[in-house]
Amino acid sequence: MHAYSAQPRQRGFTLMEIMVVIFIIGLLVAIVAPNVLGNQDQAMQQKVRADLSTLEQALDLYRLENLRYPTAEQGLKALIERPTSEPLPRAWRTDGYIRRLPTDPWGAAYQYRAPGQHGRFDVYSLGADGVEGGTDTDADIGNWDL
Repeated sequence: MHAYSAQPRQRGFTLMEIMVVIFIIGLLVAIVAPNVLGNQDQAMQQKVRADLSTLEQALDLYRLENLRYPTAEQGLKALIERPTSEPLPRAWRTDGYIRRLPTDPWGAAYQYRAPGQHGRFDVYSLGADGVEGGTDTDADIGNWDL
């Protein structure tokens, strides 16, 4: 009688198979990541434009009811809280003109300038770097771009 024990053969991945899988994953990341990051930058810029449009409409409504835009000192806060500094609004809405002030996609407050350098007023984001000026994602985006 032959006394050999039939041990079950262990199955696993070879080093070569693991390396091929890692190479394929790396290749996919190299192709997909730039497309996803590019779309993210576009989405952030579109959010800024949508927020600016909303703020611009609220400011126009404020002017329609109060015959003037908020001063630079009163700022965008005048859209959610009744200003206490002169000139006081004549017909400020009890619920304000917007529910809350949005922040830009980078977490910063939108800037307001009245009178504006580009029109009656400027509402803008300082971009990703949070500093005036810049290019690409660091560029300022304002209501003058709409």
